[in-house]
Amino acid sequence: MAQTDITAATWGRLSLLALIWGGSFLSVRVALDEIGVPSVVAHRVLWGALALWAVVLARRLPLPRDARVWGALLVMGCLNNAIPFTLLAWGQLYIETGLTAILNAATALWGVLVAAAVFADERLTPARLAGVLIGFGGVVTAIGPAALSAFDPRSLAQLAVIGATVSYALAGSWARAQLSGLSPLFSAAGMLTGGALILLPLAWMVDGPLPLDLRPETWIAVAYVSLAATALAYLLYYRILAAAGAGTLMLVTLMIPPVAILLGAAVRDEALEPRAFAGFALIALGLAVLDGRAGHALTKSRRA
Repeated sequence: MAQTDITAATWGRLSLLALIWGGSFLSVRVALDEIGVPSVVAHRVLWGALALWAVVLARRLPLPRDARVWGALLVMGCLNNAIPFTLLAWGQLYIETGLTAILNAATALWGVLVAAAVFADERLTPARLAGVLIGFGGVVTAIGPAALSAFDPRSLAQLAVIGATVSYALAGSWARAQLSGLSPLFSAAGMLTGGALILLPLAWMVDGPLPLDLRPETWIAVAYVSLAATALAYLLYYRILAAAGAGTLMLVTLMIPPVAILLGAAVRDEALEPRAFAGFALIALGLAVLDGRAGHALTKSRRA
């Protein structure tokens, strides 16, 4: 499967996924005001998994009997849920939202590099690398280059966020290599189950029994991050992965920061700086370069 051009359907799914995940930062931060990091991520994967299994049972889908598949799902739950969810939530407690978003957007860089190293049809072309770098520059511009001045490689919180981005990138390639034959619904349900098997005991050891007597605003945040930003989002995740590959899938992290900035301006009355619009334009340019069709059109016009 060639990974040069990105179809309109894939762009639509990427945009929807970015919109959903753009609100997850706010929801996680609201939940962290009342409960600890392990409990937040345990709630996230538990309710997300239960929602998807309800759909699996309602549709009476047959379960795979191959132990290798269940092992791959457990690894996926670790790489795509347990590790990054925990590291990102913990990092949000100690570093600025802008810097967190910039570091998280680096997932696109890691994703393209890992996919290029693993899959022959996702090779790293100059145009592909240029598109990712332009898009990442747009993220930095939109949030403000000053946010990078706070970067300190010795900071455990910042290293945690970077670790989460590497884990996400590895998960994308792992899923394509090991789970390509499964339906998106079962892949998402099995992966979240694997994450829950890891996170529920961790939350019990650190925070005690999973808290259920939460404030209404905390339950709203938990419901959004588990049902929308996890269950629904990962159905889209696996559809994009199957259609466009691991490297293209990771580009969604370039599209999340503008959504997060706009939501902050709309919901929390945060200032929307003029530089944000310049950053959005750079992100759009980077995505256009990655799309490939603009370059093909220019080449055809020159030949004509």
